[in-house]
Parts: sequence; structure tokens; C-alpha cells
Amino acid sequence: MASPAPSLRHDAPQNVAAARRTRRALWVALALSLAIHAVWSLWPVEPPASPDETVLSATLAELPPPPVPQAAAPAPRPKPRRPPAPKPPAPVAEPAAAPETIAETPTPAQAPEPVAAAPEAPPPDAALPAPPAPPTPDKTLPPRVDLAYKVFLGTHGFLIGEATYRFEHEGNRYRIATVAEARGLAALFVRGQGKIESRGLITPTGLKPLEFAVERGSSDRREEAHFDWSANTVTLHENKVEPLDPASLDPMTLMWQPYFTPPTADQQALNLVTTRRILNYTVEREATEPIMWARGEILTERWHRKSEDGKVDAWFWLAPSMHYAVIKMRVTATARGTVEAVLDAIRVDEPRSE
Repeated sequence: MASPAPSLRHDAPQNVAAARRTRRALWVALALSLAIHAVWSLWPVEPPASPDETVLSATLAELPPPPVPQAAAPAPRPKPRRPPAPKPPAPVAEPAAAPETIAETPTPAQAPEPVAAAPEAPPPDAALPAPPAPPTPDKTLPPRVDLAYKVFLGTHGFLIGEATYRFEHEGNRYRIATVAEARGLAALFVRGQGKIESRGLITPTGLKPLEFAVERGSSDRREEAHFDWSANTVTLHENKVEPLDPASLDPMTLMWQPYFTPPTADQQALNLVTTRRILNYTVEREATEPIMWARGEILTERWHRKSEDGKVDAWFWLAPSMHYAVIKMRVTATARGTVEAVLDAIRVDEPRSE
């Protein structure tokens, strides 16, 4: 009987090669499976966008005039009443006949005095003239506006991010909020992801905040400040009540107040209300200066504020030709360096561009 050993020795290289081919095929299949899984995992999927995250696409070349504050509707005037009709005169009795034995001439009856006719009243359903409506400008601020700023570290154009602030208004109500998350200059107030929001009224004297809120990363880390203008008090975080000065703003309305009430004096004093404290600010107009922004060169007014301890300087460049919109901001802190923000775009959600 022949030994099978030579046949086994002859087939061994073929078996090894087949095993290696099988092992390579398994690795290729595994690699393809991982690749397909990675592609599906990294495929971009659009999450449902909230109104705050919606990017406004239409762009304006300039900021239109602010909306006219809506005054309270006047109380309806009472309808005029028709005066009562005059009563007819009472009949005069004729004198009785005198006896024949007395020869007297009867006294004639006196005629009643004429009654003056009442002035004719308008009918009760007559329409009253409507009060004249206030003049409205040809252009006005759209319902939603985004001011998008490019944020730089230092003064040499080292781009580090963006800061977008959205202004919404309806009637005499406004809302200002950071879009999506706090970035850029907003990160000076909120570290990391968060949200800043201000709600209040549009009045003839400017913006009056009613609520200022800071959300530090999640909804359970939300702090609020509530303004009570009738009592001239503000309730800060942890129910701390402080007196409220009429010239008080929050960080969001500080950006928009010159747009609604252009500065007249070279020095402006105000109180800046955050969720935890009230800061006293004095801002001074230093000079007129042309600067560059996304639309080219524009003439601005440079305003400066220095902190009481001398550690923080802040400058604001306002453009009178754009209703004192903030074109540029710069904050210098001795411990953190310098951050600048320059207006990059004015976006609205109307289907038009200029």
C-alpha cells in the first residue's frame, strides 16, 4: 500500500495559498464593510433648524430707519346727545265775564315769551374725524434683522470667529438674541456655548428692557434679570432686588440704543444691567474717523469707555449715515488681550437685496 505522505507534502503549499487568499478576502470584506459604515455615519444630515438657527439670506447695503413706536389707541369719544325738545307753552285761561253791575274793561291775556331755538345737533351716527396718522418713512426696519460681525484677535486681522445678533420686532415689542450659540464678543459674557436674550418695549425714548437672560450651556443654567419700570427696580439672579435708574440698559440693548436714540451730547452716562450686578458706564465721543467694513469705507464716530480700575478699555464706532449702527467694536483687557469685531453683513429674511 503506497504511503500518502508525498501527496500531502505536495498539496501543502496549495492549501496554504488558499487559506491566505481566504484570509485576504475576509479582510477586504471587513474593510469594505467599515468603509461603507463610515460613509453612512459621516454623510451630512440636516437637523431641524429652530427659528434662532435659521440663517437670513437676503442682504442689505445699509440699515433702514427704525420703526416708529406705536402709540396707544385713543379712547373713543362719546356720541353727542340730542338736546330735549322744548315744552309747549301752557294754555292761558280766559278771564271770567264780569258782573253786569261792574263796568270794567277786561285785561287782555299776556302772550308767552318766545323760546330760543336749540342749536341743531348732528345725528348720533355721524362719523368723527380720525386723528392724523404719524408720518411713516419710505423704508423701515424689516421684522427680523441679523447683524453679523467678523471677530478678530488683536488689531491685525487674525480671524477667530463670528458673532451674530438678531433683532426682531412686532408692534412696540422687541427681542434681541444671539443666533445658535454665543460666539465672538458674545463669549465675553458667556463662556463656551450659551445664549443671550433681551425682551422689552420700543418707546419714543428708545428701548426699555423687560427681561434679560443668559443661558450658560444648557436650559438648567439660565439666569434672568426682570425690570419693573413702574417701581423702578430690577430683580437679578437669586431674587436680588436693586434700584433701577431710568438710564439703564442690558448688554443687548446697549448695541441697539444709539440706533433708536442717536446720541446728542459728547458724554453719555448709563447703567449696564447684567443678571448678577449693575455697572456704571460713562462713554465719551472722541473723534470722527473713517474706517473700513465689508461695504467699503464709511465715516464713523469713535466712542470710548474705560473701566474704573483701568483694566478694560472699550471702543465703539457708530455710523451716523446708517442711523448710528455699530460698525466696529474693540475691547482691550489687560489679562485677555484685545478682541475686535467688524460688521460683515446686514441680513434680513425678505426676498430682496440692495
